[in-house]
Amino acid sequence: MAAQSLAGQVFLLQVVLVALLAVAAAASLVLQVRRDSTQEARQRTLSVAQTFAHAPGTAAALDSADPTAVLQPRAEAIRKAADVAFVVVSNTRGIRYTHPDPHLIGKHILGPYRKVLQGVPETTELNASVGPAVDSTVPVFRSDGSIAGMVGVEITLNHVNQSVSRQLPVILAGAAGALLLAVGGAALVKQRLSRQTRGLGPTEMTRMYEHHDAVLHSVREGVLITDERGRLVLANDEARRLLDLPSQAEGAPVAEAGLHSRIAGLLESGDPATDEVVPVGERLLAVNVRPTGGAGGPSGMVATLRDTTELRAVAGRAEAVRERLLLVYEAGARIGTTLDVATTARELTQVATPRFSDFASVDLAEAVFRGEEPGESDGRVVQMRRAALTALRDDHPLYPLGRVTGIVPTSTAALGGSHRHSLPDTDLGAVLSWHRHDPEGTARVLAYGFHSVLSVPLHARGVVLGMVNFWRSENPAAFDEDDEAFAQELATRAAVCIDNARRYTREHQTAVTLQRSLLPSGLPRQSALDIAHRYLPAEASVGGDWFDVIPLPGTRVALVVGDVVGHGLHAAATMGRLRTAVHNFATLDLPAEELLAHLDELVSRIDQEGTADSTGATGATCLYVIYDPVAGRCSLSRAGHPGPALVLPDGAVRFPDSPAGVPLGVGGLPFEAVEFDVPEGSRLVLFTDGLVQTRGRDIDDGVELLRQSLNRAGRTPEETCREVLATLLTGPPEDDVALLVAATRVLDPSRVATWDVPRDPAAVGAVRREVADRLAAWQLDEEAFVTELILSELLTNAVRYGTDPVRVRLLHERTLICEVSDGSSTAPHLRYAATTDEGGRGLFLVAQLADRWGTRYTETGKVIWSEQRPAGPAKPG
Repeated sequence: MAAQSLAGQVFLLQVVLVALLAVAAAASLVLQVRRDSTQEARQRTLSVAQTFAHAPGTAAALDSADPTAVLQPRAEAIRKAADVAFVVVSNTRGIRYTHPDPHLIGKHILGPYRKVLQGVPETTELNASVGPAVDSTVPVFRSDGSIAGMVGVEITLNHVNQSVSRQLPVILAGAAGALLLAVGGAALVKQRLSRQTRGLGPTEMTRMYEHHDAVLHSVREGVLITDERGRLVLANDEARRLLDLPSQAEGAPVAEAGLHSRIAGLLESGDPATDEVVPVGERLLAVNVRPTGGAGGPSGMVATLRDTTELRAVAGRAEAVRERLLLVYEAGARIGTTLDVATTARELTQVATPRFSDFASVDLAEAVFRGEEPGESDGRVVQMRRAALTALRDDHPLYPLGRVTGIVPTSTAALGGSHRHSLPDTDLGAVLSWHRHDPEGTARVLAYGFHSVLSVPLHARGVVLGMVNFWRSENPAAFDEDDEAFAQELATRAAVCIDNARRYTREHQTAVTLQRSLLPSGLPRQSALDIAHRYLPAEASVGGDWFDVIPLPGTRVALVVGDVVGHGLHAAATMGRLRTAVHNFATLDLPAEELLAHLDELVSRIDQEGTADSTGATGATCLYVIYDPVAGRCSLSRAGHPGPALVLPDGAVRFPDSPAGVPLGVGGLPFEAVEFDVPEGSRLVLFTDGLVQTRGRDIDDGVELLRQSLNRAGRTPEETCREVLATLLTGPPEDDVALLVAATRVLDPSRVATWDVPRDPAAVGAVRREVADRLAAWQLDEEAFVTELILSELLTNAVRYGTDPVRVRLLHERTLICEVSDGSSTAPHLRYAATTDEGGRGLFLVAQLADRWGTRYTETGKVIWSEQRPAGPAKPG
């Protein structure tokens, strides 16, 4: 019956709510439609009036002889198209020219229009004969800004009631539907209540309560229930046992029921709590608190109590194991991030401190720092040096980094396993070799407060690399067997990483040694350029960058910078082969583009000869520059390499345009050379891409930064090198860096002599006499006889077998150079003439008299040259 009464009340309440919602919706709809209609009418009338007033011809029609004849048809058309009540045009005196009712034309309009004549449009709401209306009046301006008349537009609001009437049926239908839903809901509530009680009467409900009470007092979980006044209304048997409650606890306020203060506070706060651990005597209780009034029942709080003493102990051990596993995982991620021995040792100590130990130190064998394997040359024991130390405080007495700490056996069997010691019961000097001969240090360690030390050897592949020591002073717990097993796991992981770093150090040093042995140890003697250079290997691995300075005949000098793709021993060895090849090709005195073509063919052949386990295609870039101090010109060609920078004597920097070419080994395209003048005192700057390009800097930005560092006059090549490296390298280079800076000089024209020789054997004698005179002027009389013999043989061959033009040039710098050129591309060959031969001894004689001789080809023919070292001063004085 109570359920039916409740359902009736719910039904009545729903009917009232539906009716109120329907009335509110209708009223809101009427107000909304009226407001929207009024706003639309104001905008619509104003828009129509302004459109008509600004229409072409409206102002002119007002000033015409018969405005009505022109404007009346237009006004009626606009009125019908815009669906408005009327469109009235009047003059400034208010006399109508248009109106839907022709009888009103010529009549005076109603209402004030003073603001309109002042140029301000006006919109008003009024009650017309047909109901509420909106009227908008705007002025009509002439082209000079004066007002010719007015346009008024009116629209009625009688469609408001029609709009509301169309939507009221929808609202009423919705209210009826809601009422039907309310009736259905009441029926469902009645059926649900009947189903939940399962048709039970008072007897059945009482028996059910008794069973519920029996279960409540027999479960192994304490239950406390309070009412809305904060009184304890129920405490089951388990709660009384866990909390040792008095018999009269039920019915008393929570604060006076004998509960633990923290549990009483949780019940009185009214806030939910989940698994709050409360120590009660020797027990640890997990307390959960929830309010009871959320489901429609009486207000209050219910608390459940669970004894977790044994579970907490098991969970504590599991948490410790989980923490150790997490630390082992972190060790795998944090130890060995680099291939540096000292860094890897420091990472081991940082992982262990402070989560495992308060202090941690790593001592490594001296050979490990050099990349060598301990025991290879150190005998049966190795000397240890401190490589890493991490501490909670800085005032500790432990040995600092770099300190020699003692010696240990080289084999794992001789050293033994890990050791745990408690201090001061253990003789520290007896168990730690580095304190055995330092009693004062031992005393400081004991006085500092260390109470436990754990020593674990670092061994990999059967060789002892060092020792790691873990210390505890702040943590009161001594190291146990679980700690020892964990430390051994850490040491094993770290030892492998340290050994990998050691092996890498050895390979890196080998590659660096090989690379430096393949690079020029010094620059050759020459007078055309003042040169400074830098070579910086990459921090991570050795690359294949190289540079070279090669003297060429005729006082010319070749500058070379190259970069082999890749890193390591393979790149260094390939670099050495290419550098040797460049030297060999340079002895042929080839033009820059032809030398690169030969070098490209060599790289392709190296790739074809590669074995199955090779690292892939070689690939290299190269820049070859030839500087001629006599002409003050440069010729350069490049194979995929950055071009040089030219710093003029005034400090201006430019980068000569030159075809980039393809890298060596790609093939398929010819190389091109460009020539340009170089003023004396300029600086040529050749570099590899490691100088200007890094991971965080684009090559274009690097080139611009290089330009800024070079943009200064008066600096020497050595100063230029320092400034460039300081500007572009803020740390260890990521890639190899080769830098070559050459300040140019021009040979004194007074030390150059040139003769054009006709192809007449009789002209040879005259040239010989002029050459002798020039040598006398250069104070080289002692070289005159030999020079005349060499010149006679070379010039006679050119006149006899060559083609025009024939030219002789003498150069006096450090050496005396004699050059004979002609237009033929056929070069003579050195022969050994027989006794009966009449000729064939000329070049043999030249080879015996000159220090060096050779042939180079030009675009117009060839040049045969010889070089002599004067007995007098090497440079003219």
